[in-house]
Amino acid sequence: MEEILSGRSKPNALPGYRNRPLFLRGSWHVPPRSKAVPDGMETLFDPLEKESEPAVRAVLGHWLIRYVHPYPDVNGRMARLLMNAMFASGGFPWAVVRVEDRSTYLAGLEQASVHMNAKPFADFIAERTSWSMSKAL
Repeated sequence: MEEILSGRSKPNALPGYRNRPLFLRGSWHVPPRSKAVPDGMETLFDPLEKESEPAVRAVLGHWLIRYVHPYPDVNGRMARLLMNAMFASGGFPWAVVRVEDRSTYLAGLEQASVHMNAKPFADFIAERTSWSMSKAL
């Protein structure tokens, strides 16, 4: 709703997938063409359904949503919500991505999306989950 009120998104663009090209500021990753988004979203669910480890599923789901970038806006928030819902369903605490962690977070996503090296992103999320666990004790 905030995006509508701020003028960043038009109300008719919110219900569905994006319908135009999208370029991510500061990234070499170019999300798939808008015509490929529905197929990308269908394909996204297959590895998630097959993955039995909740932590792997959470990180994979987050990265795949960000890779496809299906919406005109809110992709990052949606990816973090999906990730944390999967963490919670597996009995893990949420991974809190703090504002001061933004550059490390985006660098990890960049490595995963551009160089197909998910380790920095997975390590970052593991560290944030460990931080959440230490705060819960």
